[in-house]
Amino acid sequence: MPLPRTWLIPPVAPLAPPWPLVMGIVNVTPDSFSDGGRHDHTDAAVAHALRLVEDGADILDIGGESTRPGALPVPADVETARVVPVIAALRARGVGIPVSVDTTKAAVAAAALDAGADIVNDVSAATRDPDMPALCARRRCGLVLMHMRGTPRDMQNAPAYTDVVAEVAEYLRRRAEAVIAAGVAREHVWIDPGFGFGKLPAHNFALVRELPRLAATGYPVLLGLSRKSSLGNLTGRPVNDREVESLAGALVGALKGAAVLRVHEPGPLRRALAVARAMA
Repeated sequence: MPLPRTWLIPPVAPLAPPWPLVMGIVNVTPDSFSDGGRHDHTDAAVAHALRLVEDGADILDIGGESTRPGALPVPADVETARVVPVIAALRARGVGIPVSVDTTKAAVAAAALDAGADIVNDVSAATRDPDMPALCARRRCGLVLMHMRGTPRDMQNAPAYTDVVAEVAEYLRRRAEAVIAAGVAREHVWIDPGFGFGKLPAHNFALVRELPRLAATGYPVLLGLSRKSSLGNLTGRPVNDREVESLAGALVGALKGAAVLRVHEPGPLRRALAVARAMA
């Protein structure tokens, strides 16, 4: 299907952002860290996605494999069976906003694109499946490259960095160059510092605080910190009571130059962004 123009984001100037797009999370999984099991069948996932659209999501991110710390991979056919019916149903319902599929597997991505997805959100930065860059080049879809040390199963085993911002920025720059060399259009590439993926709280906070250094790579930055444990560590709130913390972090990200904010609750964020935009 033709690519919706709305997902093509211009390069982000540090400290002078166009206000970010809001990406709503739809986890079609039994074991995601925050809402696993709540939307793990097609009807529930579609109903949730429609609520996110009504609440102002600019993009939907549909995932069929948990990437929480300690999570194990699922077979491609299981992941495909979770996400494809949801994407197809949303398109059949007339949902026209861009849809992202959260996967590291080219076979899953291809099936999702066939069903109407526009973007591949790959937490492995297109390293886990060697066919992913060529697929995205051929299909002319968006590609989000995220930084992660190791895999979800072992990523939190004593992560260490000398300069986390410099190391993450350099890794993502190299991965972007690699997929562009494989044929992905430069303007279709986004980067994600991977808040909570192989990082301690201090690493996560440094990446948000110095987000302009990531935006200076010239690639739009997607920031996903909604309900993450690093936020809960600050306030002691459980995972399903971190919306205030998530909102605060997202607003800091917006002011620092994030192009896309990936969140569980688009509605409150859209309201907060409207106020911040009027006052910034």
